[in-house]
Amino acid sequence: MRDIVRQIVNVAATVLLITVNALANTLPLNGLNTGEISDRFDVYFVPAGYVFAIWGLIYVALAAFTVYQALPSQRENPLLRRIGYLYALSCAANVAWLFLWHYEQFIWTLVAMGSLLILLIAIYLRLRIGRLRVPPADAWLVHVPFSIYLGWITVATIANVTQMLDFLNWNGWGLAPEWWAIIMLIVGGVVASLMSITRGDVAYVLVIVWAFAGIVVKQSDTLSVAITAGVVAGLVLLTLLIGMPLRQERLQRREAQYVDGGIRDRW
Repeated sequence: MRDIVRQIVNVAATVLLITVNALANTLPLNGLNTGEISDRFDVYFVPAGYVFAIWGLIYVALAAFTVYQALPSQRENPLLRRIGYLYALSCAANVAWLFLWHYEQFIWTLVAMGSLLILLIAIYLRLRIGRLRVPPADAWLVHVPFSIYLGWITVATIANVTQMLDFLNWNGWGLAPEWWAIIMLIVGGVVASLMSITRGDVAYVLVIVWAFAGIVVKQSDTLSVAITAGVVAGLVLLTLLIGMPLRQERLQRREAQYVDGGIRDRW
């Protein structure tokens, strides 16, 4: 019964998330479009508009995960049990962010975004992505959706921070906004590279590269930012040449299998 409740809650959470996101831009909430609010901020860590189409991919991936986890055959799947109610909480954090953003509570949006990031990191670690070999269905319908989602929220969190600082008229401790954008790009690149080397997570890395390529397009008039974004994106891609073989070695050493309804390492 406990597993059935979890499945139902996850389905309801996904329906709520997708519905609120759709209404946020069709009503729109508070009479404001999500993108229109974003355009108010004079920051450089923002990609071109087309990049945000990735939300469509994220919602499709989350919908696929939701349907998969709701199947009777997956009711006792130990991988899904590891997620517990963290996914539903992440949906609540995402919905909260949408309302706070549209009602211009920008400082509180960072709290909601930070909560969402922490919840997704917790899910990612519990799923042991890049450290655990799972059946193809679990890989494509559980691991990949959360890799994509976490990748985008990593970028979104950095962007949210820069937007909030602009809202507060922060002077950047004397550094020009372009330099702060460059610093943020390097920080994002370091995080993505670490994920690539330690996890070999292709989906996560490609999302970061997608976002940085969009920054190159959006900030093409500011060469220092555009060039940095392009170089960092290229270097992050190169780390996959190291990360993917390392991942295979780890998986071979720590080959996992389903045993007695649970996931157990062989050593």
